[in-house]
Amino acid sequence: MRSLSILAIAVLLPLPAVAQTSSEVRPFDVTGQVPGTCTLGAPRLGGAQANFRGINGNSLPIDQLVDGTTLSTRPASAEISFDAVCAFPHLLRVESQNNGLWRTGERSGVAPEGFGDAVPYRATLLWASQTLALFADARLRRMSEGTLYVGATATGTLQLNLVIDAGATNHRANAPLVAGTYGDTLRITLEPQQ
Repeated sequence: MRSLSILAIAVLLPLPAVAQTSSEVRPFDVTGQVPGTCTLGAPRLGGAQANFRGINGNSLPIDQLVDGTTLSTRPASAEISFDAVCAFPHLLRVESQNNGLWRTGERSGVAPEGFGDAVPYRATLLWASQTLALFADARLRRMSEGTLYVGATATGTLQLNLVIDAGATNHRANAPLVAGTYGDTLRITLEPQQ
């Protein structure tokens, strides 16, 4: 066994020396494939912010939804950024699950006369030098969506601007809101397209 090991070393030593003295160059092709994927990073607050507490995981709590004097909606706005990249032409989609901020956890019934029970808001997305706007009008509780086709690859920051106007309700401007917890789920998707 020892002599086999020594013989193997003796055979391997001359090979690198021969390769180093050879001046012959042989070209060869290398190919690879990049899948058409998109990634969207975690949300982070950036820029101006009014009446929001900050991001808690994937939640963005409003500090004070109701004005204590008018009992109607207080204004709120936030700018949220996401690092993003798409290695393919793609579709940007934004979906509001409820088409506005609606009461959560409470029985849904008809709001008392003169009261609002949902809050409309605007979401504007800036991506790849293009703009996608969604107005969740809170008239009907349903899914609302907007899409934007981007015909090229893109990398950078996707920016989301959320705005709730003062006095905005689904009943009329400056109507008081029914007591409760209000919420919506806003889903942002980057989808590769061919």
